[in-house]
Amino acid sequence: MKKPDFKSFILFENEDLIVINKPPYMPTLDDRHEAQNILHLAKQYSEDAQVCHRLDKETSGCLVIAKNPEAYRHMAMQFEDRSVEKIYHAVVDGIHDFKQTIVDRNLYANNKGVVKVSAEGKPALTYFDTLRTYYRHTLVSCNPITGRMHQIRVHLSFLGAPICGDALYGGKPLYLSQIKRKFNLKKGTEEEPLMQRVALHAYAISFRLLDESPIKVEAAYPKDFAVLIRQLEKFS
Repeated sequence: MKKPDFKSFILFENEDLIVINKPPYMPTLDDRHEAQNILHLAKQYSEDAQVCHRLDKETSGCLVIAKNPEAYRHMAMQFEDRSVEKIYHAVVDGIHDFKQTIVDRNLYANNKGVVKVSAEGKPALTYFDTLRTYYRHTLVSCNPITGRMHQIRVHLSFLGAPICGDALYGGKPLYLSQIKRKFNLKKGTEEEPLMQRVALHAYAISFRLLDESPIKVEAAYPKDFAVLIRQLEKFS
């Protein structure tokens, strides 16, 4: 297996921090099922590297990595006081008109890694805005204020707008045959979903550098997400 080129993931770098566009299917931290993870690759690139937050294995997009302990502490404080702004893009089932729609619902994670809305859980707050509607789907901008596990996925499911491909929380796979009117499948073949994962991408992140100057970094959609959007645009 070819080793991924960590340098090609980098969107921003200075002497303290790196922001990468994490590819889908690569875990942020050690995963016994995967040979490669972001932390391992980052440490080969910069030996004191530490990841400042996590993205789910399937989720692509902006991930901040500190190159020294001082930078890590500085980022940790910003995450703690919730001054880091994260924007995710998600393709969801159904047509929805979100305008700064707030979901303020506690989340509880069980020991199997499944999260549900529960009064016993930890506080979780997310804002949602519709970016574009298609024939049967919506592109949504998601701004999580807290950083709970599976927060965006569960909050969207709570709104009746589960993310495409997110079987765990009620999302359905998105097939071309659902959006293209005269769709013909080759005989003897089975249709594959347009995207093989949860349709969620960490699109942008804003925070302060060590000298307190503000920075915003945006991550382009990876190929699978870009293809999904292109097909939705084409047939809507």
